[in-house]
Amino acid sequence: MRVGTTAIVYLLAAISTCADTIVLKNGRRIVASNITQDAEHVSYETPAGRMSIPKSIVARIERDDLSYSPAARPAIQADLSTPAVEPVRGYEEVARLAVHDDAIDFAYIAKLEIEARSGRAEAAARAAAAHYVAAQFLVGKGDSDAAIDHYRQALMFAPNDVGLLLNLAVLDLRQSKFSAALEPLEHARRVAPDSGPVAAAIAKLMGWAYYGSNKTDRAIEEWKRSDEIHPDAEVEKAIEKAERDKSEEESYREGETAHFALKYYGGAAPELARGILHALEDDFRDIESQLDYTPPDQISVILYTEQAFADITQAPGWAGALNDGRLRIPVQGLSSVTPELAHVLKHELTHSFITQKSHGHAPTWLQEGVAQWMEGRRCSSVAGYLMESVAQGSAPSLASLEGPWMSLPTNLVAFAYPWSLAVVESVIQTGGVADISRLLDRIASGISTEAALRETLRSDYADLEQQTIAYLKREYLR
Repeated sequence: MRVGTTAIVYLLAAISTCADTIVLKNGRRIVASNITQDAEHVSYETPAGRMSIPKSIVARIERDDLSYSPAARPAIQADLSTPAVEPVRGYEEVARLAVHDDAIDFAYIAKLEIEARSGRAEAAARAAAAHYVAAQFLVGKGDSDAAIDHYRQALMFAPNDVGLLLNLAVLDLRQSKFSAALEPLEHARRVAPDSGPVAAAIAKLMGWAYYGSNKTDRAIEEWKRSDEIHPDAEVEKAIEKAERDKSEEESYREGETAHFALKYYGGAAPELARGILHALEDDFRDIESQLDYTPPDQISVILYTEQAFADITQAPGWAGALNDGRLRIPVQGLSSVTPELAHVLKHELTHSFITQKSHGHAPTWLQEGVAQWMEGRRCSSVAGYLMESVAQGSAPSLASLEGPWMSLPTNLVAFAYPWSLAVVESVIQTGGVADISRLLDRIASGISTEAALRETLRSDYADLEQQTIAYLKREYLR
């Protein structure tokens, strides 16, 4: 297989469920749930839907009580794209036989793998192509872990295929596995030409990997390399933003824990930095438990003066902190973690979890509602105000609160925050935090928020708004 033109990379899904493992005779393992078998087939459920394979290729089924969590999240908001994998000779036939009837034909792929072991280059290319087709199918279905597995299987037969390497790297980046993404990218750089669109794509993706790893200098270096080869407005914007960060942070001190990489301006007390890291670690464990999700890489935290925060983030005046993949928090004048700062820390950290768990698809109302709930806010003091606004017909719909709030008028933001909290409160009161976790997993597949609500909570926006009104009346206004 060869490298061709750029292609859109689909976002991936994450669905958690109880699972067992099907072990095939060729050594491959399929993590699945609800496994059943008859005389000829083994059938099972995955996030890609109900699938079946011939019983003749199954070695055994391993039963366990562990959770299957192919959860992933994209902290990166860039429009990542990669060179497509060009078809090998006979690709159409491989594609048709590898995936048909909305399912992967593992028996056919196993046959190609056996043929590939003959050592013939064409046979190896066909096996790699079959796994590529399976990976693309699973990407479309939202099963990121299984798609990554197929890309790795494809690379066993075509280890120097740059298209496969970059597709794998993109999936890692979409899950914020920045360190993992560097491995296929470095391999791609070794085997690809050092000029042209492919070289530019490699450098662009390496820039995102380094930026996500909090290595700003390396990120800028890679992005400049990419832009020199192939000018790109998105890369130029990333360079500008990263250079602002670098200029501001050059004199900053640093701190680190297992889950956080902290930078703070020189005037901040070291005791404050240590206190913030300690508070964040406590918050991490709590949010991790409640949302059933663990971010794979360290989360960057930057502590600013008030002026630096305003200059760097260019956030509106009502924004007390910002999370754009990094937690950006103004702390000027503080010497310890105050109750107010503790709320801000947990609020912003929740955004990191939600963004990554939902692959960046969570609507703003859900982001802000869950973040407020996690920090400990409740609607007791605002229920009357919310009900009055609803009665007057001045309450915006949830659909209108899906997008960014940065440009919203201040009076609308003042309603949007407590209303989002009220909606999330009503969901948690009805089905627990597990309902929020399941909703985020379903949203991660890229379907609309309202469709995810119907599938997970059996509610649309109108139902949810009425449920929230009933909850506020029952809980706070009796």
